[in-house]
Amino acid sequence: MENVSIILKNVYVFIEDHSLAVACICTSACSIYALKRYMAGGVCRSKARMNGKTVLITGANAGIGKETAKDLARRGARVLLACRDKSKADRAAEDIRKSTGNKNVVVYILDLASLKSIRQCANEVLSKEPKLDVLINNAGVFGAPRRKTEDGFEMHFGTNHLGTFLFTNLLLDLLKKSAPSKIVNVSSRGHERAQIDFENLNGEKNYSFNGAYEQSKLANVLFTRELNKRLQGTNVTANYLHPGVVDTGMIGFKDNCGFAMRIFLNVVYYGFFKYIMKSAVQGAQTTIYCAVDPDLDNVSGKYFSDCAMKKEVPQALDNEVSAKLWKVSEEMVRL
Repeated sequence: MENVSIILKNVYVFIEDHSLAVACICTSACSIYALKRYMAGGVCRSKARMNGKTVLITGANAGIGKETAKDLARRGARVLLACRDKSKADRAAEDIRKSTGNKNVVVYILDLASLKSIRQCANEVLSKEPKLDVLINNAGVFGAPRRKTEDGFEMHFGTNHLGTFLFTNLLLDLLKKSAPSKIVNVSSRGHERAQIDFENLNGEKNYSFNGAYEQSKLANVLFTRELNKRLQGTNVTANYLHPGVVDTGMIGFKDNCGFAMRIFLNVVYYGFFKYIMKSAVQGAQTTIYCAVDPDLDNVSGKYFSDCAMKKEVPQALDNEVSAKLWKVSEEMVRL
């Protein structure tokens, strides 16, 4: 007891002598914790079941896509994982089956950077699946070094937009036949800083991975807007969302940057931002909300984040640009 008293006395003296420093540390710790709680965002509170529903999720072998698949499998849905890597997809499917008790989890091979793969996957889905109630376009790339898809498109635009555009269009008849049905497009808040440059869709004039990514995400938004117009009267809805700043391992440029950037990533990103980012489970909440909440059954063409509808930026509301992008996209993918 005497030793404990001495220790407590020394701690008290230390705090008294360093009261300002201790107060600053405690305040900073509380602020960071509060920021982390704030960044966690909204939670899907809908208890809706998905029994008898078929849901297809692209890029569902990891991150947000996998957590979305798990949640919908727990709700009783037949879950189709459309992924590029078969071995990873098979492992993810088995994990989902074990963790949810739902054996109705199926793998399809889909590489959104290949028009051939997209057409093959869509044809397989159409031949095997009698219905499709929800299509979740989740797959995407971020931070890729400057490179092209199999068909010669800039990687971000070709994968995030053109691949999603073609795959969705090829499945539209099945979605219409299955109506009421939903299309949920995972975009990013980065679209708010972008403009569509029709003279530089493939980075021909200039390139930055961040600019290319943001343009591809605005393309997702404008695609959703034009799709919503074309789906009027079909009982198929189409909405888009920002999942939040999520730690999903999508930082694809970390091994392709200079020494200074690697130092920045190690100190700032991994030392701080990684801590306050959403987890994959938290990042999946808005996707799940858009897919399952019955209050959204008749809501279409809207923007969501943190499980709530958000105000759209002017460039997301440009009907002329969305119509032109649709036409250009049709030509690029030879639809």
